[in-house]
Amino acid sequence: MKQRIDTPNAPAAIGPYSQAIDSGHGLVFVSGQLPIDPATGAFPEGGVKEQTRQSLTNARAILEAAGLSLANVVKTTVFLADMGDFAAMNEVYAEFFAEPFPARSAVAVKTLPKNALVEVECIAAR
Repeated sequence: MKQRIDTPNAPAAIGPYSQAIDSGHGLVFVSGQLPIDPATGAFPEGGVKEQTRQSLTNARAILEAAGLSLANVVKTTVFLADMGDFAAMNEVYAEFFAEPFPARSAVAVKTLPKNALVEVECIAAR
């Protein structure tokens, strides 16, 4: 019943996982999105704000491929390489979501793939 969701408008999976999975039960699970520009394969210039913007842009593209939008997101998890970047990440995050905001967890991790500063995953409801 589950269905893989893929779009060229977000970075391709670089391992044994899917960009997203539609559970077939009303939920879509979007894998953690690194701040990779799918057109260039590189991180955007700048810091955590630019990387957060790219990660959320990637998540939005995947949701759109599933026929959804960020308004369907019910839960996000934000992984930060440095919790000192929380306020800057939060500023950009607020540009992408409106009331009622999704539930969210934000955690600091030792290292992210490709030494990214941020990674964002989400769950959306149909």
